[in-house]
Amino acid sequence: MTAQLRFSNLTLGYDRHPAVHHLEGEVQSGALIAVVGPNGAGKSTLFKGIVGALKPLAGRIDRNNMPARDIAYLPQAAEIDRTFPITVYDLVAMGLWHRTGSFGGIGHSDRDRIEAAIRAVGLTGFEQRAIGTLSGGQMQRMLFARLLLQDARVVVLDEPFTAIDAKTCADLLDLVKRWHGEGRTVLAALHDIDLVKANFPETLLLAREKVAWGETSRVLTPDNLLKARRMCEAFDEEASECVAETA
Repeated sequence: MTAQLRFSNLTLGYDRHPAVHHLEGEVQSGALIAVVGPNGAGKSTLFKGIVGALKPLAGRIDRNNMPARDIAYLPQAAEIDRTFPITVYDLVAMGLWHRTGSFGGIGHSDRDRIEAAIRAVGLTGFEQRAIGTLSGGQMQRMLFARLLLQDARVVVLDEPFTAIDAKTCADLLDLVKRWHGEGRTVLAALHDIDLVKANFPETLLLAREKVAWGETSRVLTPDNLLKARRMCEAFDEEASECVAETA
């Protein structure tokens, strides 16, 4: 298999304070990977580096000649401005920007695709609703519809199932499995260990540096999870200058 992403001595952080240290490893094309770790482990920081929102402090990320803008990215729900005056339809349509541009027109085929994406996530009838009126689960459904329109080879999901109802979680997990079945590369930052064990064949356990990476059953052992927690606690105590992230 071809490496879709390669991390070479990768260090990421903020204001020159590292949050992910010396990460080495490869994400194979078509992989379905959970990124797991305690709060402050560097998961969100790693994802921001992958999508190009954060430049490495050291080392590099090789994207196999794929521009970062071609990676579909779902940020944490807390990063979405729900007060912005935009409808569900218009926000989902933003998934076409990589093709149409900010001022490109939307034709009949594009409208069909937008409606199909909204239908696929179960939000038919919500097209003209303001995003600020949506529940947490409805918001995630809408954001997944936008991802569907991006039609990207790599999908990066930061806490996609946090604070949503079980039905929405199951429906969106089905979409993740669909992407995997289509040969897309999917990385998801997750906290639910049982969900990871049941659905993600590969896991990166992160605690600002790699604790373990490989087959999920071999990575998510009690010893490794305890080690990750202790490593993050040690960073909090010994590296107080480091800026802790929220994931």
